[in-house]
Amino acid sequence: MVPDSFSSAEKILEKLEMNGYKAYFVGGAVRDLLLGRKVGDIDITTSARPEEVQALFHKVIPVGIEHGTVIVRMDGESFETTTFRVEAGYSDFRHPDRVGYVDNIEEDLSRRDFTINAMAMDRRGNIIDPFRGRDDIESGLIQTVGQPVERFQEDPLRMMRAVRFCSQLGFSIEQTTLHALQAQAPLLKNIAVERIAVELEKMFQGSNVREGAGLLKQSGLTEYFPVFSNNQSFINQLAETAVPLSSFREMLCFFVEVLPAVPVDDWVKEWKLSNRVGREAKLLSTLLRQSRRHGIGPWLVYQLPGEMIPGFASLYSLLVGSITERELRRLKEGLPIKDRKQLSINGNDLVDMYPERKKGAWIKECLDTIERYVVTGEISNNKQDIKEWIRNHDHTK
Repeated sequence: MVPDSFSSAEKILEKLEMNGYKAYFVGGAVRDLLLGRKVGDIDITTSARPEEVQALFHKVIPVGIEHGTVIVRMDGESFETTTFRVEAGYSDFRHPDRVGYVDNIEEDLSRRDFTINAMAMDRRGNIIDPFRGRDDIESGLIQTVGQPVERFQEDPLRMMRAVRFCSQLGFSIEQTTLHALQAQAPLLKNIAVERIAVELEKMFQGSNVREGAGLLKQSGLTEYFPVFSNNQSFINQLAETAVPLSSFREMLCFFVEVLPAVPVDDWVKEWKLSNRVGREAKLLSTLLRQSRRHGIGPWLVYQLPGEMIPGFASLYSLLVGSITERELRRLKEGLPIKDRKQLSINGNDLVDMYPERKKGAWIKECLDTIERYVVTGEISNNKQDIKEWIRNHDHTK
């Protein structure tokens, strides 16, 4: 029997088997189940060809049909379903030049990257493990299926994945695999920086990120990272001080703290990140500076979006002092307002108070001041009190 979390995907396996096909859960879901970790995406592999899968299920999305992959929708969930296959040639260092369908699961598993990802499970809970992935789970080892040089030449991003798994799982890299990784590190030049960024972000989310950062240094992979390659001391410091961070915005804030000579905008440009990531990283940096000067008060917490609280708590605890996510959320809940829309006064009220004045920047400046004073408790959020305060302080001149 398989866990309840597999129940929707199990229906797909059952239907495939009822129609004469072989079908298994495969890859990361099997690995995480054996590790006792929360299972994320559940992938399926089957002897059925893509067109046969399409004929069996009502909702099928042909996302990678040329490589044998479709997405089957079941109970409102999506399951990537791929035909047993072997691959040959990787001229773009990512996708196989040729895909050939096969009839047995062992051949399909032989093309996978690491032994811990080269396991399958049938719907009765039986594990297919031709490359002794369970042994490597027990030993805490990351090693490739087959020759590591070949695996890394097929897709050099697998070298980043090896480091990422070490950070996430607390594993170490098997020596032959590590030596191949060090030798093949220059192949990372062929990989788009956006793909490297995804793996680096996942590595920083791991609970063993310091070990991961140490492996990046030891392997020589950072020599092929933008910015990193020109800053050896930065790499050394990361290997000594890195902590788990939830997204690239927190990572950039941390990077700028460690390497202030390189501003956020340069990181965004070199790593081809979104402008939004850059804006959010700058906000975190600004709030950290505020916290150093003034501590953590109402105005700082007011400016901190709720979804950025965990990252700020981690950065603050690492770089400034000590605070928990729970403490920050409690402070935010206690604020008199959560955003400007909750102010008891608006621009129209100011215009009504001073009809002789021409509309202009004074309105925003006045509201900015009121907003801050309400948040910090210097003015109560009451329209009459605010109007009285405006008259007394003459903020319209």
